[in-house]
Amino acid sequence: MNREYQEYKTTIDEKEATEMIEKVARFIAERHLGSAGILLLESLYPLHGIASQAMYFVLPFAEMIFDSQKYQNFALTIQNETYLKRLINRIDELDEEINRERRAAARLKRKRRRNQTKAFFARIFKTKDKNAE
Repeated sequence: MNREYQEYKTTIDEKEATEMIEKVARFIAERHLGSAGILLLESLYPLHGIASQAMYFVLPFAEMIFDSQKYQNFALTIQNETYLKRLINRIDELDEEINRERRAAARLKRKRRRNQTKAFFARIFKTKDKNAE
């Protein structure tokens, strides 16, 4: 078994952290899990350092499922307090934006349905009025 061992990352630069925050926030918000994601991150906020180290503890097994570099980037992102706050804020922003679009689409759909119903009844009653004369 000739497997190369990758080195563990200990720091993350601003650009990588911003990309990781955007990817994770978009992943959570697009699946309409914004509230649950924010609740989880806020409840684990005091333990973010321990959670990051626990992710490193599980890293040898997680490498079988996830890409090691991305996994380590996420662990480093949640280890830093400012990045964790930015992640929570970005999830909130994207969730609000997606919900706003979804509510507008639902409002438009209701309006169209209401207009179709009105048009249907208008046709029915106009037809009966013509036959009655």
